[in-house]
Amino acid sequence: MPAPSSPSADSLYASLARMGLIAPGATPPLTALPGGISSDIHRVEIAVGTVCVKRALAKLKVAADWHAPVARNRFEVEWMRVAGAIVPDAVPAVIAEDTEGSAFAMAWLDAKLHPVWKTQLRDGVVVAATAAAVGRIIAAIHNATARNPEIAARFSSDAIFHSIRLEPYLLATAARRSDCAAALEQLVSVTAGTRLALVHGDVSPKNILVGPRGPVLLDAECAWYGDPAFDLAFCLNHMLLKCLWRPQWTTLYLACFDALTATYLDAAVWEPREEIEARTARLLPGLLLGRVDGKSPVEYLLEDTAYNAWARNSARTVARRFLLQPASRLADIGTAWQQHLATRNAQHA
Repeated sequence: MPAPSSPSADSLYASLARMGLIAPGATPPLTALPGGISSDIHRVEIAVGTVCVKRALAKLKVAADWHAPVARNRFEVEWMRVAGAIVPDAVPAVIAEDTEGSAFAMAWLDAKLHPVWKTQLRDGVVVAATAAAVGRIIAAIHNATARNPEIAARFSSDAIFHSIRLEPYLLATAARRSDCAAALEQLVSVTAGTRLALVHGDVSPKNILVGPRGPVLLDAECAWYGDPAFDLAFCLNHMLLKCLWRPQWTTLYLACFDALTATYLDAAVWEPREEIEARTARLLPGLLLGRVDGKSPVEYLLEDTAYNAWARNSARTVARRFLLQPASRLADIGTAWQQHLATRNAQHA
């Protein structure tokens, strides 16, 4: 049965019945799965096999008061269909959709064959080729959808993107950090006003499986037709943050940072390289600060320890520097981050 915090079994079964995956009144085995903060996810055993069912939540599972429209479920399904046609090996197949219940079913991917990238990064399986492959995938999606008015019309999800990304990551942080507020508010204005390609919105290692045919992207409920720089910056931010989580593999994480950057920028063709890199370099410190002082702080730095206090302040220091004096090259941020961490390591050698 679902975990207590999940939707009731009756509602889930009703959704499955509306999708035509079970007969009305049937109650096949289902298991609540660990996932992100914004949805309930279940594995369901039905006649044709195992499927994964996802339902969007109106109130996200964080301490802050963070709500988002459940209509984002529809945009996630649309993103999977569009992206699946571009990079079929990198997106799970959509099986059925229940718009009434804000749920959909997708192909089940065996965890033994598709480990979560975040788990690998945590455990020291840090492979730059995986980061490069992620860069190729998101660049392919951006290339194929860039300046496409039909795709833009299908993803008019500006309000959702604002409520689930720009407000909790940047504006909420601006409210807490007056010294950086003007820079963060400017980032929101530029990002919201840049409409160039189909954006995933949550390219995070926790949402990426490393499969036998390469990375597979999940959780596209932030899907939006907007600034592709957001996807690159969002993922690069995690490469920096992992250096604080497992500092012994800092060199490997920064190699992933470089591989992701180079592969993506080499593949991007819809605008001059310098322009997409400059917007990414401006977004990155805002997102870095947002994962410390925004509504969704990274969970591995929450515990009140001396190291975590230093780590959070490290993110604040480097983020503030580049928010107030923006860089145009991502390598400048990576180098500054590496130097900041090396200083502490030298002091504690």
